[in-house]
Amino acid sequence: MGEVVRPVAAAPAGVGCGAGRAVAELAERGVHAVGVDPAPGMLAAARERWPRAEFRQAGAESLPFPDGSLHGYRADKVFHVLREPARAVTEARRVLRPGGRIVLLGQDWDAIMIDSDDPVLTRTVVQARPDLLNTPRAGRQCRGLLLAGGFEDVAVEAHTSVFTDSAMLSLLVRLAESACSGGAVDRDRADAWLAEQRRRAEAGRFLVAVPFFVASVTA
Repeated sequence: MGEVVRPVAAAPAGVGCGAGRAVAELAERGVHAVGVDPAPGMLAAARERWPRAEFRQAGAESLPFPDGSLHGYRADKVFHVLREPARAVTEARRVLRPGGRIVLLGQDWDAIMIDSDDPVLTRTVVQARPDLLNTPRAGRQCRGLLLAGGFEDVAVEAHTSVFTDSAMLSLLVRLAESACSGGAVDRDRADAWLAEQRRRAEAGRFLVAVPFFVASVTA
């Protein structure tokens, strides 16, 4: 999920911290950050990897912090898995002190771009994935969620990460599996699509671009 950050009296939180890398990076900069995640397995991995960092089990909709106790809140690629992201924004506003900073980062699952010889099939594969997520367009919606949650003067930026190496083939495999499980494409078409992408990777012609949105505001 993400991270909550606190300096001695009021730290920052990382909500949906997963394996805790961002919390550890903040700790290396002298910031006392608290990682929050609802998954016991993720927290166990985080505590094993970063034994000096602080982690707590909780969901974004119910944080284990008093009102106005945090000076920072960060959720990185978290809101798309939430059923009610507006509740998470309300909770973030509750725990942030005046002058606290909130940063939400999320990818746009509807707008992933993949170079392919069959753009129609590629579009079908890409658009099948959002149907399996709770809030697939949360990235583009974060500004609106913050405004609706009572924040003002929300800043938003869009960035696109471009990948040209075969490491991102794993993402395409997941997309193809989602398309198959949802009935958008059959197994033969999915396998043929993946085979083309593997050939592209071997020939140095592989390209995937993923747009991200960053919304931030001071409480």
